[in-house]
Amino acid sequence: MLYKYTLSAQREDLYNITTQVREAVANSGITSGIAVVYCPHTTAGITINENADPDVIHDLLIGLNKAFPDRAEFRHGEGNSAAHLKASAMGSSATVIIDGGKLVLGTWQGIYFCEFDPPRNRKFYVKIIGA
Repeated sequence: MLYKYTLSAQREDLYNITTQVREAVANSGITSGIAVVYCPHTTAGITINENADPDVIHDLLIGLNKAFPDRAEFRHGEGNSAAHLKASAMGSSATVIIDGGKLVLGTWQGIYFCEFDPPRNRKFYVKIIGA
């Protein structure tokens, strides 16, 4: 089963989409399998990280901006090469195990849509595959 979601990303940020992924699992009726979360954009990504302390997201964004700053020598005409680099570093998908009809996430884990080239209207997909 494939579920499509939309997101209005107004700023560079990591948007918690765990609720939507849990919703897809619940709606699928699948009790054992995997959920694949996929981002079809080249300046955005998907990651799993801590969702208990919002300072973690703040710190991740600082780290990514320091690791991938905008540079005068970049040649891409749209001027968003740093966003492409960040998206490539984060990756375009995450896979989570489903057991007992629930996502198998660690105590502090959440699933995030990573926006690096705002403002944008984005989409992401959740594919539920039964075992």
